[in-house]
Amino acid sequence: MLIPEATHDAGTAPRGPLAKIRLTLRTPKRGRGFWYGLAIDVLWPFVMVFTRSGWFGGSNIPAEGPVLIASNHVSFADPVTVTAYVLAHGRIPRYLAKAGLWQIPVVRSVLAGGRHIPVHRGTSKATDAYRDAVKSLESGECVLVFPEGTFTADPDGWPSVKQAKSGIARLALATGVPVVPIGHWGTQNVLPQKAKLPRLLPRKRVVIRTGPPVDLSDLLGREQTRDVVAEATRRIMDAITEQLELARGEKAPN
Repeated sequence: MLIPEATHDAGTAPRGPLAKIRLTLRTPKRGRGFWYGLAIDVLWPFVMVFTRSGWFGGSNIPAEGPVLIASNHVSFADPVTVTAYVLAHGRIPRYLAKAGLWQIPVVRSVLAGGRHIPVHRGTSKATDAYRDAVKSLESGECVLVFPEGTFTADPDGWPSVKQAKSGIARLALATGVPVVPIGHWGTQNVLPQKAKLPRLLPRKRVVIRTGPPVDLSDLLGREQTRDVVAEATRRIMDAITEQLELARGEKAPN
């Protein structure tokens, strides 16, 4: 089922070279760290020049204070385009990312300098990510999570609540921090999952949409039982799917 009205609102992506340059100058610099900042400065032109960006709902990202951002995941290009989007709306995203990435020399410098949070799955350090994420939120940071932990497994690219990990729900319930959902689409055409190089031309359209914070108010303060965490996770994933429906202009299958 198509949602034709989804593609007709104005959006906030910059149009034209001058607008893109001005936006680059306005993005937050303090707190990025040298290597994370350098990576942003190097990769930003690729987002601005080699994609046709459709940005919507950025006002739902709080201008300050702690916030969790939850996004679907369809390509290795996602952190680049989503980072550009979040920066353009005034926040510096800190990612929860696989600990193995810290073993790659250049990537390690970018992640460490940007105060991103390693996730040690299946080890004795598995709880460190939760602890470090809580500390980051307590210091007022913007923490970005791909709840599914890896690429969306659905062959049609729809998020799966069954695939979603419970970490972001537990963080939200423990801290009371708002969870803002992002749905984005098009990066899988820029950098397909099995491709070694991006496909920059012809330029691909990448749409990113942000919705209002997920309503978890009735779950806050309750014991984090399996049912409570599962319900919070379901609501977060449903909110991501709703934004992805608008980004794609079609309804997800039931």
